Amino acid sequence: MEGTPPKAEGTHQTHENTIAPDAYDETAVERWAAEPDKRPGRTAFQRDRARVLHSAALRRLAGKTQVVTPGTRSQAWDASPRTRLTHSLECAQVGRELGAALGCDPDLVEAACLSHDLGHPPFGHNGELVLNEFAEDCGGFEGNAQSLRLLTRIEPKRFTPEGSVGLNLTRAALDAATKYPWPRGAHPTEPASRKFGVYEDDRPVFDWIRKGAPEHRTCFEAQVMDWSDDVAYSVHDFEDGLHAGHIDPGALHAEPERQSVFAVALGRYVPADTDPAELAEALDRLLGQEWWPHGYDGTAVAQAGLKDATSQLIGRFCLAAEGATRTAYGSGRLTRYGAELVVPREARLECAVLKAVADRYVMQRAEQERLRADQRIVVAELAEALTARAPDGLEPQFRALFEEAADDRARKRVIVDQIASLTDASARTLHTTLTGHM
Repeated sequence: MEGTPPKAEGTHQTHENTIAPDAYDETAVERWAAEPDKRPGRTAFQRDRARVLHSAALRRLAGKTQVVTPGTRSQAWDASPRTRLTHSLECAQVGRELGAALGCDPDLVEAACLSHDLGHPPFGHNGELVLNEFAEDCGGFEGNAQSLRLLTRIEPKRFTPEGSVGLNLTRAALDAATKYPWPRGAHPTEPASRKFGVYEDDRPVFDWIRKGAPEHRTCFEAQVMDWSDDVAYSVHDFEDGLHAGHIDPGALHAEPERQSVFAVALGRYVPADTDPAELAEALDRLLGQEWWPHGYDGTAVAQAGLKDATSQLIGRFCLAAEGATRTAYGSGRLTRYGAELVVPREARLECAVLKAVADRYVMQRAEQERLRADQRIVVAELAEALTARAPDGLEPQFRALFEEAADDRARKRVIVDQIASLTDASARTLHTTLTGHM
């Protein structure tokens, strides 16, 4: 990691970083609603990080599904599977160190990493699919667009005469948390993609965030956040699958099993025209590492070995990106729109293979599909019940917004916001309360 740059005039020096004016200028640290500093000596991005860290939305992620549903257990020991919260914390640690090594402000990258999953609804991507169908006639639903909405509107922290401005983060922090900087249906290369980063209702603040930014281009900090997300969840989902007894590392040497993993990777995690031989090479590179866990029996020694493998994988993926980016851009400070994160193809394929292993052996289990089917029913029936009964059933915050809404479209968006804010458990409880179904 490079040393801290010399202090520039007009900036706050801290023990960890300096906001250099050429990297993060007044435009980058501007907030939608101007507000004074509460305590001298903190940088704008330290304040951003603190606001996300103390938000109720972040705490709620403790009750939202990552891969294994919280509260379930498939072995005699407690595997303590990750939740969206623990994933976000781990993503933040990875992103903070990788970003700092490349010259980003570490608090800015950490704030983006902590924010990146805030908009995910109960039951993860499963709930997201149902809400997108329900919200089709009011702009759809996308977890990343919901995150932006939450940060800039829903999470109560700052109000103006016009209403809530959410956490009122800096422009750079909101931009760094924006993985898909385009509205619905405007994907720059895949018009049919369901990925987007802003609802039409939130275009004013989105346009303010993106002022001066190249169209459709994510900032460097957002790219660091995105790769850190991929690294964290690919490695840790694999680790959780081993802990829970769903993944047998020995099976990855058997050709039929390998082909099934590659089929999953081709279907979800790499371009469809990727040569399967490249995926085989990527898996073999991992299997050939001395630290690779070729077996796992749950003993303390095995747990320590698996933890070492987890650390080795994270370091491998991050150092690959750091080295390739430095080769392309040199040793200077890389920020905002001054560079692109370069991730070698070999590292991306290795990461994709890990994702596919967890998908194949954890997410595709028959019991998981039965659980997902039940979760979809819960979200769909909950949406139907709230539509029929609202404002009854809405929390006070959303009841007030529902009553103030100008039309049916706006009222439906409030219902979507309410459901998206729920944890897995609170969604089931509200569903039972409104429908009488267990």
